[in-house]
Amino acid sequence: MKAWTHFVISLIVGVFLTSGFAHAGLLDNFAGQSGKIDIAGGTAHIPVMTEAAKRIMTANPGIRINIEGGGTGVGVQKAGEGLVDIGNTGRALSEDEIAKYGLVSFAFAVDGVTVVVNPANAVADLSAAQVQDIFSGKITNWKEVGGADALINLYSRDEASGTREVFWGKMLKKGAIADSANIVASNGAMKVAVSQDAGAIGYMSIGFVDASVKAPTLDGIEPSQDNAKSGTYKVARKLYMNTKGQPQGLVKLFIDYVTSPECTDIIAKAGYIPLQ
Repeated sequence: MKAWTHFVISLIVGVFLTSGFAHAGLLDNFAGQSGKIDIAGGTAHIPVMTEAAKRIMTANPGIRINIEGGGTGVGVQKAGEGLVDIGNTGRALSEDEIAKYGLVSFAFAVDGVTVVVNPANAVADLSAAQVQDIFSGKITNWKEVGGADALINLYSRDEASGTREVFWGKMLKKGAIADSANIVASNGAMKVAVSQDAGAIGYMSIGFVDASVKAPTLDGIEPSQDNAKSGTYKVARKLYMNTKGQPQGLVKLFIDYVTSPECTDIIAKAGYIPLQ
């Protein structure tokens, strides 16, 4: 799980020279450019950032893009202190963060946040009230919500996580999370933990859900990205890139590319809904 804690990708363009990513359009704007872009923050963003960086560096070997995770809090801090060029967040910035750091936000996708359990768990639907009682520690056995007679093992994220903030605010209505919860460092770490624990319950970006975990319906509503975009499923957020002041040069070109129609296929493949 530590592999996602400080997940750093340093993409070397030579690896991808034969990958076939020859896209015209905004990629042409990178022609003749050189330099590097440092990105850190929300782990939900990593698949999109990685693929966009791969395409850009394949088109122009003079550019290097470094991508690091760490969570939303890291994205805010590092962008605000000038340690990276782009700080990724899984939530909108607070007024205090904007005032303190002078950050400017660029949304590029809609992403739902869903409860996840182990695939072996028979529970297929939970109510919002049941989820709140489980995470507060009021409900401690799966048989209380129609499952097996087995203890519930809670998994959560640290307070710097944008995924946690959305889940806590929109699903838990800012209610308590039991002190017994196991804290994991990223969406990827959450998936690994829940997939390996038959009694587990956690939460993650819908974009990270695959066959290794199960996302129960919430009050009968499927936690899908389409339902998140339509508003039928309420536990959702936008994904943001943030810069200290208005972006310039390579950083502006990168943001323009990710927020353009040319990246909708990357965003959709990562499991998110493009805003374009």
